[in-house]
Amino acid sequence: MTAGTVTPYQPYRPGQQAGRDGFAQVLHAEWTKFRTVRGWVIGLLAAVLVMLGLGLLSAGGSSHTCQTSGGGPTRTGRACLPTYAVGPGGEPVDDSFYFVRQPLAGNGSITVRVTSLTGLLPPANPNASGPNGPADTRPGLMPWAKAGLIIAGGTNQGSAYAAMMVTAGHGVRLQDNYTQDTAGEPGAVSAASPRWLRLTRSGGTITGYDSSDGTHWTQVGAVHLTGLPSTAQAGLFTASPDYNVVSQSFGGTSTTGGPTQATAVFDQLGRSGTWPAGTWTGDAIGAGGSGPPGAGAYHQNGSQFSVTGSGDIAPVIAGHGNEGDPDFTITDFLLGTFAGLIAVVVVATMFITAEYRRGLIRTTLAASPRRGRVLAAKAIVVGAVTFVAGLVAATVAVIAGTALGNKNSYVFPVSWLTELRVVAGAAALLAVAAVLALALGTVLRRSAAAVSIVIVAIVLPYILAVGSVLPVGVSDWLLRITPAAAFAVQQAVPQYPQVTALYSPGSGYFPLPPWAGLAVLCGYAALVLGLAAVLLRRRDA
Repeated sequence: MTAGTVTPYQPYRPGQQAGRDGFAQVLHAEWTKFRTVRGWVIGLLAAVLVMLGLGLLSAGGSSHTCQTSGGGPTRTGRACLPTYAVGPGGEPVDDSFYFVRQPLAGNGSITVRVTSLTGLLPPANPNASGPNGPADTRPGLMPWAKAGLIIAGGTNQGSAYAAMMVTAGHGVRLQDNYTQDTAGEPGAVSAASPRWLRLTRSGGTITGYDSSDGTHWTQVGAVHLTGLPSTAQAGLFTASPDYNVVSQSFGGTSTTGGPTQATAVFDQLGRSGTWPAGTWTGDAIGAGGSGPPGAGAYHQNGSQFSVTGSGDIAPVIAGHGNEGDPDFTITDFLLGTFAGLIAVVVVATMFITAEYRRGLIRTTLAASPRRGRVLAAKAIVVGAVTFVAGLVAATVAVIAGTALGNKNSYVFPVSWLTELRVVAGAAALLAVAAVLALALGTVLRRSAAAVSIVIVAIVLPYILAVGSVLPVGVSDWLLRITPAAAFAVQQAVPQYPQVTALYSPGSGYFPLPPWAGLAVLCGYAALVLGLAAVLLRRRDA
């Protein structure tokens, strides 16, 4: 009888290779684990369903009822919504001002001096009574009250244009096609400090200049207006945006205020090019504002013009609480992202903590001794499946929400690139949050603690900010430094510095640019994932 060979037991040492320990095999093993655990799959499906449910609930939850003037029949739905002019870029725009114009055939220029800009505001207390009741006005100017020169494709609302203007509080500006704004000479206009303005047309290119003395000119900028007809309308204009005071409180906003009026005085008018010999024509474009103190007028005394107008030439601002805002942006249809994120965080945390709780982590690390590979494989699997689930949920929510929202309300139009960024960004937000939860679960080895920390860090600041629980300044601060900054990737419409509005989280606006906000969450996830990798290598299973 012969004795067999006995191989002595050799304990595992860090760095030791096991049979087939390629990363592809580890990745496949972790994917197999995930898809074979019914609870985790159900958790992802729950995230998708809750995102869809809350998004569609938001889309279908707005209804309108109104009555026609004079006690006419009651109307509902879209019949109660205002009609917005559409700008050259397809965006809804405000286009209401007083226009003193003549046709400009072909190329040419127009120059003028502005010597005064005054105005009227609604009463500080709209409920106070006076000689004429609550409609009494008081002297004053809105900061974005404006007057100057304009060359436009026509007198229809939404026409392409370029304008050189003085403003009450923001100096000289060159603005074009509602969304573009370029700063010129600073300071307010007065008889002692007049401003000279000039617009020059060469084909479709309009160039704006300003001067303080009419001799030394500075080019503010040049813009190209696509489709500008050979004969454009050019001349003087005045506009003054509505005065709105927005009060924000938990669960909503309230707005008070009313229309305003501005009056500008022009002289030293000069022209070159092909202009008619006839008189000037005055038009209240878009009725010149939303109500009293008047649509506007002009008066000519020799070479001096006095032009009075109301309204604005600017993009319509989306967001709850802004005057005349559209009801929805596609961001509203992703309201359920925060709820879906909670389900995703639970699943991602349990993807690692369940192995610690059941002691299976020892088997996993014995089969794949390179612990960093195991963590990386888990992160890729949970991030990938979450991204796919989030992409499906966000896509369906936006498409179905837009269709449902447009039946009774107005959905703010955005480009397809913006839709793609918002949808993919929502999916990326969920995926990175899942990786953060997985990493925190690895560090803490406890599901409840890891889930609670992630929810407090991401979901709670978001709810406090968009629910208008905190002051706007505090909300902005939270959405800059916490992982909740990632929700900025869902902002669908831009902020316009040339339009005063309620740019707050509760109105759908975030303090960081979209991808910068997502980068904050990625930074937190990378930091915690690195810590998890170090601790996983150093600690016993």
